[in-house]
Amino acid sequence: MVIKVFVATSSGSIAIRKKQQEVVGFLEANKIDFKELDIAGDEDNRRWMRENVPGEKKPQNGIPLPPQIFNEEQYCGDFESFFSAKEENIIYSFLGLAPPPVSKVAEATEETSALLNGELGGGEQNTTEGTDSAEVSGKDEVPKEDNEDADNPPESEVKQEGTTEEEEKEEAEEEEKEEVEEEEEQKTLSSFHASFLQVSQEVKYKPCHYVSSILPQQNEMA
Repeated sequence: MVIKVFVATSSGSIAIRKKQQEVVGFLEANKIDFKELDIAGDEDNRRWMRENVPGEKKPQNGIPLPPQIFNEEQYCGDFESFFSAKEENIIYSFLGLAPPPVSKVAEATEETSALLNGELGGGEQNTTEGTDSAEVSGKDEVPKEDNEDADNPPESEVKQEGTTEEEEKEEAEEEEKEEVEEEEEQKTLSSFHASFLQVSQEVKYKPCHYVSSILPQQNEMA
């Protein structure tokens, strides 16, 4: 049985052309044998289509518009009927064809039988899958712990860093203390040097008994 699709290739209506393309494209995509008949250039095709479309499917003016679909001599329907059958997934019933082996109906039957078999003998398989998933999850946990250890350094390293900072602080304080002591020593030496110079100048112009009286005083000042 061959599906006949009556179309008007030279139709000026964009809507009609789109409907014709959708029907033809669907049949080609699903590898359904069909024959495209043009009513625009063949009067016999136009007359046959108008005579074989049922009266209840004809518009008020009595002239059916393409696309019109037939299975040999049997009328299937117009575009609206074709679109509804496609949406409801009953397109093969609409065309009067048996569904192919790899149709959605056959797939649904296979899925149903697979579910029934799974209820009877799928207990052991599910248990095995659960064990495998547990092993996989256990393997994944090990690297995760390693990453956590890498992100968090040991406490000993943290303490060592804290100890180093304290030692550096103590060293800085000691250096500062030594600098203060050196400055005090420099001040003491400078003061003593100044006193010595003063005594030396006075000794040049004073008698010895005066020098002996000054030195104790300068020593006390030092």
